[in-house]
Amino acid sequence: MSQVAPRVLIVSRRSVRKNKFVDFVGEYHLDLIVGYGVAPVIVPRVSGMHALLESFEPIHGVLLCEGEDIDPSLYGTTPTTSDLSADELEEIRRAHASDTAIDHEKDAIELRLAKLCIDRGIPILGICRGSQVLNISSGGTLYRDLEKELERKCKEEDKVAHIDYENYDGHRHAVRVVENTPLHSWFRESLEDGKTEILVNSYHHQGVKRLAERFVAMAFSRDGLVEGFYDPDACSPEEGKFIVGLQFHPERMRQCRTDKFDYPGCPLVYQDFVNAVKAYQNKTSNSIDPKLGLKLGQGVQMKRRIISRIFSMARQTYVARADKTPSREDNFEAGAEFLQPNTTLSLQEEKRLKQVGATVRNASSYMERLKIGKEREMVAKNLMEKMSIGQLTELLSCYHIMAQICSEVLEKKLTIC
Repeated sequence: MSQVAPRVLIVSRRSVRKNKFVDFVGEYHLDLIVGYGVAPVIVPRVSGMHALLESFEPIHGVLLCEGEDIDPSLYGTTPTTSDLSADELEEIRRAHASDTAIDHEKDAIELRLAKLCIDRGIPILGICRGSQVLNISSGGTLYRDLEKELERKCKEEDKVAHIDYENYDGHRHAVRVVENTPLHSWFRESLEDGKTEILVNSYHHQGVKRLAERFVAMAFSRDGLVEGFYDPDACSPEEGKFIVGLQFHPERMRQCRTDKFDYPGCPLVYQDFVNAVKAYQNKTSNSIDPKLGLKLGQGVQMKRRIISRIFSMARQTYVARADKTPSREDNFEAGAEFLQPNTTLSLQEEKRLKQVGATVRNASSYMERLKIGKEREMVAKNLMEKMSIGQLTELLSCYHIMAQICSEVLEKKLTIC
C-alpha cells in the first residue's frame, strides 16, 4: 500500500458571492503543493475553529496565505499608541477598502497555527499576509500603512510603490537578496554575474516594521522594508525543518497570459517547503506506531507536564480541605483519579435516592462519592477561573490530543483482542 500523502493546512479567506459569504483558497498555491505530492487540507475561517485545530491532526505543514489586514492590537498598536491620526486612518481605509476589514477569526486561527508550528517544529511557509502573521506570532510588529509611515522617512529616490491597483498583477519592484540565505539559493540562477536584485510582485500596503528576533532577513526593498525572512535554526528541508516568510508572491510571478514563471527560482520555494513537509512526516511517523498517527512534540509534552502539575496542586488543595491523607505518588499524571468523571445528581434526584436509601445497598457510600465528585469539580472550576485564556486553551488542546491518542490505542487493543 502506498504511503499516505503528507497534510498541509491552509486557512481559507472570506469573500462575498451572490450576496453570501464564501470561503476560498487561491489555486496557484494548491496547484504547486499538490503537484509536489502534498494533500492540502483547507481550514475554514469560521467562528470557533481556532479551538478545534487539533481535529486536523496529523499536521505535517502549514501554508499561510494572503488576506485582510491583521488586527493592529495583536502587535501592540491601539488608537492611543498609533502614530497615525484619525484622518489618516480613514484615508487608509478608503484607499484600501478591500483589505482594511479585519477578519478576527482568520487572525485567531493563523496565529494559533503559527505558534503551534514553531512550538512543535512543523514546517511553515508564510506568503504575503502569512509572513506578517508569522512575524507577529514571534513578537514582531508591522507598519499599518507603508505610504504613511515608511515612505515619509525615505529619500525620494528610495521610495517604492508596494501596490498598484491599475496594474495589479503586472506591477513589480526590485528587492535586494541577501547572500547565504535560502532565498539566494532558490534564485541563484538569476543572481549570477554580480546581480543582487530580482523584481517581485507586490500587493500589500502593510509590512514588517520590527522583525522578530528569531528571524533573519533574506531580502529588502530599496526603502528598507523586509521582503523575506527565515529562522536559521529551523530551515533544513532534508531534516523536516522550514520556517520562512515572504512578503511577495512567488507562485503568482508569471509572465503575462502564460503560466511561465518570471524566474526559475519561483517554484523552488514551494518545492523546498514540500520537501520539508515530507521529511517531517517521515520523521514523526517513524518515531511511533504509524497506526497511532499522532506524535506529541516536545513543546506539547512540556505543556502536558505543566497542566498535570496544576491539577496535582488542585488535588492537594482538595485533600487538605477534606482532611484526607494525600497520595504517595509524587508525579500525578493527567487522566488519573482526580480527573475521573463523576456524574452528580440534581437535588431532587438526591432526595429521592435518600428516600430509598434503606433499601439500597451501600447507598451512603454512593452518596459520599457523589459529594466528593462535586467538591472536586468545584475545586477544578475555581482553579480554571484563575487561569488565563491562553492556559485554558492549551489545557483544552492537550486533553483533546490525549483523548484522541487514548481512543486510537484503545481501538488498537480491542482489535488485537
